[in-house]
Amino acid sequence: MKSLLLFFFLFLGEFATAQSLPVNAKDLKTIYGYMAGEFSSEAQATRDSTFYHVNLRMVPIWPKSKDGYWLYVEQSVATAPDKPYRQRVYHLTLEDDTTIVSQVYEIRNPTQYVGGWKDQEKLENLSTDSLINRQGCGIYLHKVDKETFSGSTPGKQCLSSLRGAKYATSQVVIHPDTIVSWDRGWDIYDKQVWGAVMGGYMFIKTARYKT
Repeated sequence: MKSLLLFFFLFLGEFATAQSLPVNAKDLKTIYGYMAGEFSSEAQATRDSTFYHVNLRMVPIWPKSKDGYWLYVEQSVATAPDKPYRQRVYHLTLEDDTTIVSQVYEIRNPTQYVGGWKDQEKLENLSTDSLINRQGCGIYLHKVDKETFSGSTPGKQCLSSLRGAKYATSQVVIHPDTIVSWDRGWDIYDKQVWGAVMGGYMFIKTARYKT
Protein backbone atom coordinates (compact mmCIF):
# COMPACT_ATOMS: atom_id res chain seq x y z
CA MET A 1 0.00 0.00 0.00
CA LYS A 2 2.83 2.42 0.90
CA SER A 3 4.73 1.88 -2.35
CA LEU A 4 1.47 2.20 -4.30
CA LEU A 5 0.72 5.59 -2.73
CA LEU A 6 4.26 6.79 -3.43
CA PHE A 7 4.01 5.75 -7.09
CA PHE A 8 0.53 7.34 -7.27
CA PHE A 9 1.88 10.73 -6.16
CA LEU A 10 4.95 10.63 -8.39
CA PHE A 11 2.95 9.60 -11.45
CA LEU A 12 0.18 12.16 -11.00
CA GLY A 13 2.66 14.92 -10.18
CA GLU A 14 4.58 14.38 -13.39
CA PHE A 15 1.40 13.87 -15.41
CA ALA A 16 -0.27 17.02 -14.10
CA THR A 17 2.79 19.15 -14.79
CA ALA A 18 3.19 17.85 -18.33
CA GLN A 19 -0.44 17.49 -19.38
CA SER A 20 -2.66 19.81 -17.34
CA LEU A 21 -6.13 20.09 -18.78
CA PRO A 22 -7.85 23.47 -19.11
CA VAL A 23 -9.85 24.66 -16.09
CA ASN A 24 -12.66 27.19 -15.76
CA ALA A 25 -15.23 28.46 -13.28
CA LYS A 26 -17.16 25.18 -13.51
CA ASP A 27 -14.06 23.21 -12.49
CA LEU A 28 -13.50 25.59 -9.59
CA LYS A 29 -16.99 24.88 -8.29
CA THR A 30 -16.50 21.15 -8.90
CA ILE A 31 -13.35 20.92 -6.79
CA TYR A 32 -15.05 23.01 -4.09
CA GLY A 33 -17.80 20.38 -3.99
CA TYR A 34 -15.23 17.58 -3.81
CA MET A 35 -13.48 19.21 -0.84
CA ALA A 36 -16.54 20.24 1.16
CA GLY A 37 -17.50 17.46 3.56
CA GLU A 38 -16.33 15.10 6.27
CA PHE A 39 -13.47 12.67 5.63
CA SER A 40 -11.81 9.84 7.53
CA SER A 41 -8.54 7.91 7.21
CA GLU A 42 -9.91 5.02 9.30
CA ALA A 43 -9.72 2.46 6.48
CA GLN A 44 -6.06 3.29 5.84
CA ALA A 45 -5.19 3.25 9.56
CA THR A 46 -6.82 -0.18 9.89
CA ARG A 47 -4.64 -1.55 7.08
CA ASP A 48 -1.43 0.17 8.13
CA SER A 49 -0.61 1.01 11.77
CA THR A 50 1.94 3.67 10.74
CA PHE A 51 -1.03 5.92 9.87
CA TYR A 52 -3.37 7.42 12.46
CA HIS A 53 -7.15 7.45 12.22
CA VAL A 54 -7.70 11.13 11.42
CA ASN A 55 -10.92 13.03 10.81
CA LEU A 56 -10.91 15.92 8.33
CA ARG A 57 -13.81 18.35 8.06
CA MET A 58 -14.05 21.14 5.49
CA VAL A 59 -17.07 23.41 5.91
CA PRO A 60 -18.20 26.02 3.34
CA ILE A 61 -18.11 29.58 4.72
CA TRP A 62 -18.92 33.02 3.31
CA PRO A 63 -21.14 31.69 0.48
CA LYS A 64 -21.89 35.19 -0.79
CA SER A 65 -18.24 35.92 -1.50
CA LYS A 66 -17.52 36.92 -5.10
CA ASP A 67 -13.80 36.09 -5.00
CA GLY A 68 -13.84 32.31 -5.21
CA TYR A 69 -14.81 29.77 -2.55
CA TRP A 70 -13.89 29.55 1.14
CA LEU A 71 -13.68 26.57 3.51
CA TYR A 72 -13.15 26.32 7.26
CA VAL A 73 -10.93 23.29 7.89
CA GLU A 74 -10.56 21.26 11.07
CA GLN A 75 -8.38 18.15 11.43
CA SER A 76 -8.16 15.92 14.50
CA VAL A 77 -7.13 12.46 15.61
CA ALA A 78 -10.26 10.32 16.05
CA THR A 79 -9.47 9.69 19.72
CA ALA A 80 -9.46 13.44 20.44
CA PRO A 81 -12.19 14.94 18.22
CA ASP A 82 -12.49 18.16 20.28
CA LYS A 83 -8.74 18.85 20.25
CA PRO A 84 -7.89 19.52 16.60
CA TYR A 85 -4.22 19.68 15.74
CA ARG A 86 -4.90 21.81 12.67
CA GLN A 87 -7.39 24.59 11.94
CA ARG A 88 -7.16 26.48 8.69
CA VAL A 89 -9.16 28.41 6.13
CA TYR A 90 -8.74 27.53 2.44
CA HIS A 91 -9.52 29.97 -0.37
CA LEU A 92 -10.10 28.45 -3.80
CA THR A 93 -9.54 30.65 -6.86
CA LEU A 94 -8.62 30.35 -10.53
CA GLU A 95 -4.97 31.27 -11.05
CA ASP A 96 -4.94 30.86 -14.84
CA ASP A 97 -6.49 28.62 -17.51
CA THR A 98 -4.76 25.46 -16.19
CA THR A 99 -4.36 26.18 -12.46
CA ILE A 100 -6.60 26.35 -9.40
CA VAL A 101 -5.04 27.63 -6.17
CA SER A 102 -6.08 26.57 -2.68
CA GLN A 103 -4.53 29.35 -0.59
CA VAL A 104 -3.95 28.43 3.06
CA TYR A 105 -4.64 30.72 6.02
CA GLU A 106 -3.96 30.28 9.71
CA ILE A 107 -6.62 31.57 12.13
CA ARG A 108 -6.03 34.05 14.94
CA ASN A 109 -7.31 32.66 18.28
CA PRO A 110 -8.33 29.35 16.69
CA THR A 111 -9.60 27.74 19.91
CA GLN A 112 -12.78 29.83 19.82
CA TYR A 113 -13.75 28.13 16.54
CA VAL A 114 -13.15 24.51 17.61
CA GLY A 115 -16.15 22.41 16.61
CA GLY A 116 -17.26 24.95 14.02
CA TRP A 117 -17.79 22.11 11.55
CA LYS A 118 -20.76 20.88 13.63
CA ASP A 119 -21.85 24.19 15.21
CA GLN A 120 -21.59 26.91 12.60
CA GLU A 121 -22.68 29.59 15.05
CA LYS A 122 -19.08 29.43 16.24
CA LEU A 123 -17.98 30.58 12.79
CA GLU A 124 -20.21 33.67 12.68
CA ASN A 125 -17.43 35.91 14.01
CA LEU A 126 -14.82 34.45 11.68
CA SER A 127 -13.79 37.04 9.08
CA THR A 128 -10.90 37.76 6.76
CA ASP A 129 -9.48 39.96 9.54
CA SER A 130 -9.14 36.75 11.59
CA LEU A 131 -6.81 35.18 9.03
CA ILE A 132 -3.05 35.03 8.57
CA ASN A 133 -1.94 34.29 5.01
CA ARG A 134 0.57 31.44 4.92
CA GLN A 135 2.68 32.81 2.10
CA GLY A 136 4.17 30.10 -0.08
CA CYS A 137 1.91 27.39 1.37
CA GLY A 138 -0.88 27.48 -1.22
CA ILE A 139 -1.59 24.31 -3.20
CA TYR A 140 -1.39 24.75 -6.99
CA LEU A 141 -3.84 22.26 -8.46
CA HIS A 142 -4.14 20.97 -12.00
CA LYS A 143 -6.84 18.93 -13.67
CA VAL A 144 -5.46 15.47 -14.47
CA ASP A 145 -8.59 13.89 -15.92
CA LYS A 146 -12.37 14.31 -15.83
CA GLU A 147 -12.61 13.62 -12.07
CA THR A 148 -9.08 14.12 -10.71
CA PHE A 149 -7.12 17.17 -9.57
CA SER A 150 -3.52 17.00 -8.38
CA GLY A 151 -1.13 19.60 -7.03
CA SER A 152 1.45 20.72 -4.51
CA THR A 153 3.08 23.65 -2.77
CA PRO A 154 5.68 25.49 -4.86
CA GLY A 155 9.27 24.34 -4.20
CA LYS A 156 10.62 25.28 -0.77
CA GLN A 157 8.50 28.40 -0.32
CA CYS A 158 6.28 27.18 2.55
CA LEU A 159 8.37 28.01 5.63
CA SER A 160 8.03 25.88 8.75
CA SER A 161 9.84 25.63 12.09
CA LEU A 162 7.96 22.58 13.37
CA ARG A 163 10.31 19.93 14.85
CA GLY A 164 13.39 21.58 13.43
CA ALA A 165 12.03 22.01 9.92
CA LYS A 166 13.09 24.81 7.60
CA TYR A 167 10.25 24.39 5.11
CA ALA A 168 7.23 22.16 4.44
CA THR A 169 5.76 20.59 1.33
CA SER A 170 2.26 19.35 0.62
CA GLN A 171 1.10 17.12 -2.22
CA VAL A 172 -2.61 16.55 -2.78
CA VAL A 173 -4.73 14.40 -5.07
CA ILE A 174 -8.48 15.12 -5.06
CA HIS A 175 -11.24 12.83 -6.36
CA PRO A 176 -15.02 13.12 -5.93
CA ASP A 177 -15.01 10.96 -2.78
CA THR A 178 -11.33 10.73 -1.79
CA ILE A 179 -8.53 13.12 -0.89
CA VAL A 180 -4.93 11.94 -0.57
CA SER A 181 -2.74 14.42 1.29
CA TRP A 182 0.99 14.13 1.95
CA ASP A 183 2.43 16.82 4.24
CA ARG A 184 6.14 16.75 5.14
CA GLY A 185 8.68 18.96 6.89
CA TRP A 186 12.31 19.29 5.78
CA ASP A 187 15.42 20.69 7.48
CA ILE A 188 18.11 22.92 5.97
CA TYR A 189 19.78 19.82 4.50
CA ASP A 190 16.55 18.70 2.79
CA LYS A 191 16.20 15.82 5.26
CA GLN A 192 12.64 14.94 6.22
CA VAL A 193 11.95 15.68 9.90
CA TRP A 194 8.18 15.17 10.15
CA GLY A 195 5.25 13.74 8.22
CA ALA A 196 4.42 10.37 6.73
CA VAL A 197 7.42 8.73 5.06
CA MET A 198 6.13 6.42 2.33
CA GLY A 199 2.96 8.13 1.16
CA GLY A 200 0.09 10.42 2.01
CA TYR A 201 -2.98 10.05 4.15
CA MET A 202 -5.98 8.70 2.26
CA PHE A 203 -9.20 10.39 3.40
CA ILE A 204 -12.50 8.82 2.36
CA LYS A 205 -15.55 11.09 2.27
CA THR A 206 -18.12 10.06 4.88
CA ALA A 207 -20.53 13.03 4.67
CA ARG A 208 -21.24 15.75 2.11
CA TYR A 209 -21.89 19.42 2.81
CA LYS A 210 -24.16 21.58 0.70
CA THR A 211 -22.23 23.92 -1.58
